[in-house]
Amino acid sequence: MAKKGWAAFPHKDKAYDYAGDKLAKAWPKLHAGDQEPYPDEKHVAALLKANPKLGKDAAAIAAQLQEAWRDFHRGDFQQAHETGVALKAIGASVAIKAAGIHATYLVEDDDAKTSRYEDLVRLADEAAAALPQLANSHYRRAFAIGRLSQSISIAKALAQGLAGKVRESLDKTLKLEPKHAEAMTAFGLYHAEIVNKVGGMLAKLTYGANAADAEKYLKAALKLTPQSPIAWIEYGNGLMLLHGEKREDDVAEAYDKAANCKPLDAMEALDAHWAREQIE
Repeated sequence: MAKKGWAAFPHKDKAYDYAGDKLAKAWPKLHAGDQEPYPDEKHVAALLKANPKLGKDAAAIAAQLQEAWRDFHRGDFQQAHETGVALKAIGASVAIKAAGIHATYLVEDDDAKTSRYEDLVRLADEAAAALPQLANSHYRRAFAIGRLSQSISIAKALAQGLAGKVRESLDKTLKLEPKHAEAMTAFGLYHAEIVNKVGGMLAKLTYGANAADAEKYLKAALKLTPQSPIAWIEYGNGLMLLHGEKREDDVAEAYDKAANCKPLDAMEALDAHWAREQIE
């Protein structure tokens, strides 16, 4: 029986096709937010040296990993995910990002989303254990647990201790890669969501979360990646969580900036489209 195909990316654009050498040339801009190392043979060889169980042929793995990232940026999320999973921990970053972004925007059923995120948490746990020296081994874990937390409600997530796991992974990410803008955005949302849910005093005493740090991290991410739609979206989301209607004009302005960012790939196209829907 054939595997059911995922919902297709609806905003196809030839500009998101990074065939051949285009991928390497565009990589610094494409990955300004997550600081993903370019997956050339040298990088893969270093990973295999650190964990020989992950494979032997660095050149072949690098070629497959580059193709997975091309699929991701083009919007072929299912193919990117499946290739990444086949490459085990070395491919976990693209596998988790592809499946997570797809679930966020293109999976409508809530139970299906939760199941997807649960699978990604397991994949992320394996990657963090296999390649703990990679910042994104920890960031993708935080991303997967964070998305799972949102899908089951923040209250349930706090009761299950997921917030602590998110913080632990984000701390490790930023220790390994201090300019990881997506981790900063996630840390800002971590603070904002907890403050919103349990109140300022309990958030600070129990979870070490506070409104000042929420805005600090969200603004730091914007400073690093001012052309990133998701950085603006989450800045707006954070303001709404912390201040509600008191900052609705600032929230609308943040969404407007996100909507007017020029997308570099399929993920950013989905981000910008979501922002446009909020202001229309």
